[in-house]
Amino acid sequence: MCNDKLERIIEKHRGKPGSLIRVLIEIQRENRWLPKDVLLKVAEALDVPFSRVMQIATFYKTFSLKPRGRHEVHVCTGSSCHLRGAARLLAAVQRLTGIEPGETDPDSRFSLETGSCLGSCSIGPEVIVDGTHHARMTPAKVEDVLKRYR
Repeated sequence: MCNDKLERIIEKHRGKPGSLIRVLIEIQRENRWLPKDVLLKVAEALDVPFSRVMQIATFYKTFSLKPRGRHEVHVCTGSSCHLRGAARLLAAVQRLTGIEPGETDPDSRFSLETGSCLGSCSIGPEVIVDGTHHARMTPAKVEDVLKRYR
């Protein structure tokens, strides 16, 4: 992350401990992950203990402490989606991206996550790419979807 961008984010909230989550969201959005050195600067600027910053950064799934891909792929593995073929769908996504859940591919294009329920049980199996929901997915359909993000 560019130091200028980091400084602008921090300066906007300097001395406001109540803005911790907002600052982390802005940094995550800009950088796609939260490096430790950045979290140390945030703690100092907001006058918040580093342990509190880490508590927030590790509690919410929104935040990542390791580099993320430009495109985040979430595959629902909940009961309803599982019964409708989520395992085959996940296997197809893994084959197409070359990564396992929790990983980011070497060129930082894709990160893959699974979720026990993404909240759309009636239209599963579901894949979410960069916040866009794709319903009633099949391995063939997911291949077409992922091609759009290459």
